[in-house]
Amino acid sequence: MSWFYYAGIIFVVRPLLFLLTRYRVLGEGNVPKQGPLIIAANHVTLVDPPLLSTSIRRRIVFMGKDDLFSHFVMGPMVKGWRAFPVRRGQLDREALRRSDQALREGLALGIFPEAMRSTTGNLQQGYTGAALIAMRFGCPILPVGIAGADRFKRMDFIFRRPRVIVNIGEPFTLPVSGGRLTKEQLAPATDMIMARIAGLLPEDQRGHYGD
Repeated sequence: MSWFYYAGIIFVVRPLLFLLTRYRVLGEGNVPKQGPLIIAANHVTLVDPPLLSTSIRRRIVFMGKDDLFSHFVMGPMVKGWRAFPVRRGQLDREALRRSDQALREGLALGIFPEAMRSTTGNLQQGYTGAALIAMRFGCPILPVGIAGADRFKRMDFIFRRPRVIVNIGEPFTLPVSGGRLTKEQLAPATDMIMARIAGLLPEDQRGHYGD
């Protein structure tokens, strides 16, 4: 764990969360204490990665969309959080290699299967990347539902102390596949991941997976 990563959580993120919000973590006992793990969560704001790192007592390596890394403000931040880039909408072999490396080292890999922040706060349709990595590697998936983080988009949240809940579900696994994975295999696996996340969110935030 880099100094920037550790210091950011301990001295900045965690105190601000308790000071400015009514912050709660549910299901902490569901987190495996060691071993490779994929953490799959919904994505609403730029605060989500540090929020997950604060709530889950594991070293998390995040996968983030590539344009963040060239941004003059966000670039240094995501690099400091030990994230690595992925090209959205295509097979990114370098991102797969980095994912496999993190999991082989027994780390937790943080993925937002929606691949982009939700502008409405509701869960969007998931991309297949998380299912692809999970079925290639065979490690457990930890679903997480983040509720209330959309209120960070309005600056008046500092006066309202919104309720922010990180709801951690039970880990589960997908069938392992040693061969080439098809869209027909990845689509239902992705729906399974997203349904687990949806079940951890309030009903009015489940969006595409409301049923």
